[in-house]
Amino acid sequence: MNLNAEIALAEHAPLFARTRGDIGVSFEFFPPKSDAMAETLWNSIETLAPLRPRFVSVTYGAGGTTRERTHATVARLVRETDLAPAAHLTCVGASRAEINQIARDYWKAGVRHIVALRGDPSVPGEPYAAHPEGYANAAELVAGLKAIAPFEISVAAYPEVHPDSDCPDSDLDNLLRKIDAGADRAITQFFFSAENYFRFRDKVAARGVAIEIVPGILPVSNVAQTRRFAGQCGAAIPDWMDRIFEGLDDLPAARQLVAATIAGELCGQLYAGGVRNFHFYTLNRAELAFAICHMLGVRG
Repeated sequence: MNLNAEIALAEHAPLFARTRGDIGVSFEFFPPKSDAMAETLWNSIETLAPLRPRFVSVTYGAGGTTRERTHATVARLVRETDLAPAAHLTCVGASRAEINQIARDYWKAGVRHIVALRGDPSVPGEPYAAHPEGYANAAELVAGLKAIAPFEISVAAYPEVHPDSDCPDSDLDNLLRKIDAGADRAITQFFFSAENYFRFRDKVAARGVAIEIVPGILPVSNVAQTRRFAGQCGAAIPDWMDRIFEGLDDLPAARQLVAATIAGELCGQLYAGGVRNFHFYTLNRAELAFAICHMLGVRG
């Protein structure tokens, strides 16, 4: 074997050759809007449950629009599974008293983990406005929840900066306020560059903060849909991703294969950099997340 071949093999060693299953995973779902969507959701939960996730989170619609369905989904998880549910809770569209009562109801139902978020306006494109009697931001929400009960609390982090932030430093300051208020971990918005994640993790560490920063992984099978998501959260979609998916609109199986490959490579790079916990945005579909977990050595 010549030197160039040896160098190429060293630089492109199999990403998953050294994974040992020493990985924790969590999965995010959204509450279903119909009976058919509910069946898809629960089939996905049953598929992923054997992987023994650390927790499964259930989202909360913009402006609190899915409050009842979120609560119903979380309550069913408590009743019918052994999974640890994490309920999303936002500041939007509710007073402190209303939010506090929701939190108490969750605690009474056996929910011990909250994903505390500022939340997005119910009308896309409108600026965020705090409820006049509500929590002003996620840091206040975290402090309020901790005053109610000893919840485990996860908060959001943005490796590529939240769209409402004026600069990376102020965005990082906001994360640190949430941590100071009592957050136990941060889960990042999805991203497609391991370098962005590592740079962000280093910036947090440089502030003297030791907190778990879990990368949020979105396996992409629909670039147009992902582009809409990315526009709302400040994530960049690289040009090469558009090129890879070009021509696959009518080939769903091929799209799935490409999506698993891209997300799997990202996870492999993160693992090589020391990451051992991953959070998957499933979009209520199990196949891609299950395949990537399998490559990472997470087995049922």
